[in-house]
This record gives sequence, C-alpha cells and structure tokens, in this order.
Amino acid sequence: MANPNIVNVANIYANTAVWSVATVNGNVVVNAASSNKVYKINAFTFANGNNTATSNVTLNFQRGGTNYPIVSNVPVPTNSTLVALSKDSSVYLLEGDSLLCNSTSNIFITAVVSFEEIS
Repeated sequence: MANPNIVNVANIYANTAVWSVATVNGNVVVNAASSNKVYKINAFTFANGNNTATSNVTLNFQRGGTNYPIVSNVPVPTNSTLVALSKDSSVYLLEGDSLLCNSTSNIFITAVVSFEEIS
C-alpha cells in the first residue's frame, strides 16, 4: 500500500522526533518502504542553542533516492529557531519517503518534528 486512503483510517498515532543536526545529511523521519502507513508532518523546527555562532540548515524531502529541498542553507542565528514546516505547509511522507537535514557547522542545532502516523 504505497498511498493509503486516509478518509477511512483505522489508526492515527501522534509522534515527535528530536534530532541533533550534524554536518552530514541525517534521517530525521523515515517511512519504511513496506510500512502500510502515511506520515503527515505537522511541524518541523530547527533550534540553535549556541550562544556565539549562527549555523545554516538544510531540510530535504527524499523520494526515490532523490533529495528535494524544503529549506536550503538558511541561517539560524544564535539562541533562535526556524520553522521549516507548519500546519499551513504540511507534507505527507508516503512509503519509502523520508526527511533529512544537515547544518553547516557542528554547533548545537536541534530539529524537532511533530507528525502523525496514519494507517
């Protein structure tokens, strides 16, 4: 089931993923290829907890091994946040899709993702 009908769902589970962002692309949310689920991404926020340095962040939507940028090399100043996705711009991850992110430095950048697992 690559794209389940979400009108007649049996289950909707609330989830939050937290990720320490590194300089290489890391999988934050992955919908397995045979999960029989769809993930609705409600919010994706980057937070810079560093007191002295700005870091640029990138968020990619990956489908079929190809990365599609949602946020590309956007600065997150010291002690601030960047909302990359919100309920106004939610994204659905079908089977095999994932969200990956990275930053330009190894300072303290955290990604927090709120999503629904629908089956």
